[in-house]
Amino acid sequence: MGDQQQQQAVDQQVASSPAYCAKDDMISSVMALEAALLPCLPARELQAIDRSPHPSHQIDVDRYARDFMEAAKKLQLHFVSLQREDKPTKVEMLRKDIALMEEELDRKNELIKKQESLILEWKKELKEQMDKHKTELERV
Repeated sequence: MGDQQQQQAVDQQVASSPAYCAKDDMISSVMALEAALLPCLPARELQAIDRSPHPSHQIDVDRYARDFMEAAKKLQLHFVSLQREDKPTKVEMLRKDIALMEEELDRKNELIKKQESLILEWKKELKEQMDKHKTELERV
């Protein structure tokens, strides 16, 4: 059940996310991700070199990490939304199948009508030939 609730939460976030559809939103999310990541690198290096965690360095790292995670989440929501667009629902798949079957049915109905008209023409020709033969036989 937890997975379903989590999926529903992601679905709601995807639907309400500003990065839901637009390509520009994805690009801005990538840029925000990059902008949040770049400051983290020097701050972490300074903290590692110093070996005594200064509160200001830790605050910077936490803030940059939080910004990075927010940008990563937006980007993830965008990719989830793209994945959902590519995967049609059952209703859409059934509608597509029905439309294809209806097209096939129309095509086959046209073929049947064409064949029926050919058969009628052949019957007409056969009848004419039969009448011709009957008249010739009557003459003889």
